[in-house]
Amino acid sequence: MLNSLEVVTTVVVGVMVGVEFSVAFVMNPILNALPEDSRQLGHAHGGRMLGAVMPVWYIGSLVLVAVWAIAGRHHPGTGLVVTAGALLLLSVVMSVLLLVPINNRNKTWTPENRPEDWKEQLNRWERFHYVRIAVILAAFALLAAALA
Repeated sequence: MLNSLEVVTTVVVGVMVGVEFSVAFVMNPILNALPEDSRQLGHAHGGRMLGAVMPVWYIGSLVLVAVWAIAGRHHPGTGLVVTAGALLLLSVVMSVLLLVPINNRNKTWTPENRPEDWKEQLNRWERFHYVRIAVILAAFALLAAALA
């Protein structure tokens, strides 16, 4: 049973890392190459769509890692799992404090009501997002190492 939990947790976190990586390095460059109105509307739609899914994914990943750490507390690699959990918790805190406020504003913007500094706000979100990717990537690497 523990082996299944370890594999499922690693896969769930790995896919989450892949989605966030593709947002940063595939979707955002595509959206940023569009004309301003289309760019902004695309970011707003992405913010609404992923803003509904990602909180469940982040919290679910954190719960899975916590269950793994508790269930496997006497097994080798538990320190790696606990450290990965701490990194995922950091990513949730970063999201709530830094990224979600910007996204909550962005997802309501239209070309008619967006603020003058909308590009700067999206750029700030992207910078925070790069840091968050590094954090969850490190968590994923630790989980993979604990699994091995």
